[in-house]
Amino acid sequence: MDEIRLIAGLGNPGLEYQGTRHNVGFEVVDLLAEKLKARLNKEKFSAAFGQTEFEDKKLILLKPFLFMNNSGQSLRDAANFYKLTADKILVITDDMALEPGMIRLRAEGSAGGHNGLADIIEKLGTDQFSRLRIGIGSSGRMTGRDYVLSKPDETERKLIDRAVAEASEAVMVWISAGIETAMNKFNRKLAADNNSELDKQ
Repeated sequence: MDEIRLIAGLGNPGLEYQGTRHNVGFEVVDLLAEKLKARLNKEKFSAAFGQTEFEDKKLILLKPFLFMNNSGQSLRDAANFYKLTADKILVITDDMALEPGMIRLRAEGSAGGHNGLADIIEKLGTDQFSRLRIGIGSSGRMTGRDYVLSKPDETERKLIDRAVAEASEAVMVWISAGIETAMNKFNRKLAADNNSELDKQ
């Protein structure tokens, strides 16, 4: 049980932010904890913290309490404590560039305008960590800040719930088989599923 993986979902702490678009990363970690029978009942690294095991790997689950734009400190502290390289880290976050219901995995890359990812890249000193993005759609006439801090309507909520469930499965594949396998399976799968649903309409 030497291998350790760090899975961090991004969001904002506090009841007023529950259910908002910006907190879908928290939702995926909560669902993972439920599936893997982990308890996020400790506070460590300025985050809700839990440990579990899956596929002979030790998993660290984090939900940073430092608000989205300062998430990097929690990840840096945890990565340093467990002596983790960036390829052992997966960050889950919302993305306005993806339609609600879509997910995308990447092995590395820029922040793409996401302040939480930007802070993590700065604090870790690298962008070579995996990230899983949950689509929340574009803000339209609303400011980006107001949009991500608001709650989706009923139709969008159903799509986001579906994406959160898919994302939890994708994380488990990432743990067991790696980022390339997870990308090949889920980036294509969800696109195919959505095209199939459009064909039925």
